[in-house]
Amino acid sequence: MGKKFKAKKLKKFKIKLIIILLICLSSLIVTVKILAKINLPVKNQELLTLLTQNSNAFLVSHHNNYSYFHKIMTKIIDIDFTKPFTLLNSNYKGLTENNTVENGIETVKTDNKNEKINPTIYLYNSHDTEEYKATSFAEYSVMPTVKLADYVVKEELEKDGFKVLIEETTISSVRSSLGLNYAGSYQASRVLMEQAKANNPTLKYFIDIHRDSLTKDKTTLTYEDKNYAKVLFLIGLENPNYQENLDFTTLISDKINEKVPGLSKGIYQKQGPGVNGVYNQDFSNRAILIELGGPENTIDEIYETLLVVCEVLSEVIKNDQN
Repeated sequence: MGKKFKAKKLKKFKIKLIIILLICLSSLIVTVKILAKINLPVKNQELLTLLTQNSNAFLVSHHNNYSYFHKIMTKIIDIDFTKPFTLLNSNYKGLTENNTVENGIETVKTDNKNEKINPTIYLYNSHDTEEYKATSFAEYSVMPTVKLADYVVKEELEKDGFKVLIEETTISSVRSSLGLNYAGSYQASRVLMEQAKANNPTLKYFIDIHRDSLTKDKTTLTYEDKNYAKVLFLIGLENPNYQENLDFTTLISDKINEKVPGLSKGIYQKQGPGVNGVYNQDFSNRAILIELGGPENTIDEIYETLLVVCEVLSEVIKNDQN
């Protein structure tokens, strides 16, 4: 009698549990479908798209095949996790193509085949964990670092027809494999530069993006009602052929100040005991090291600056190639 009662009670519990789960799932689907019809107001939509796209686990280079969960939920709720902005705008179609990096060679995924893009510009960060002020996009769980600046630069330069390769390998992983501490970051990035060049012989311009460590009053400029993060270029004088890099960087710095006076703080020339003095600039006569803003600058300020920097880079590189 007792066993039959317990079995009957367990059966009723399972039925209730299934009903509850079905109600919860139905509510989730209905709620998401309703929200997907709403276009939420977002300040600086293009920048937010870049940030969410490049911090999305479904878009990182080693995710070539999506999970069954992703495929099923995409069908049910009409939201594609590989296009994160659909969560905010159901009509959003994406700003960039789905690029992948395989064996250090960047390709563009098309309907028929993967085509090598033959990049000429290489973006990397010898100190890739340097962060900015986590305010503007904290609600989207986006950690603003110098790595995010790479994607903005890539997007802007590719609009002008350049082919750009971003280094995806973390510096910490290379340092760890080589037994180096943080001071060995430039040795680690040198390994990646050499590998990138070997896999992509067309590379000519090498841009190392950093973040300065000064306070906001020293890293911020207000010009025509916009706030910008100041930039500072660094040249190592212990590279025996530093003059070509110095001339090229000075041209970029001067043109930035022509567009927004005071945005570039100029060229910091370093040499002597206690400093690197080279910064991998012996690798190419078109190697650029740029300090972009400081820890108290917001991504909005970084973005405004990058629009100016990229406009200048586009002009200078086009002239340099002619």
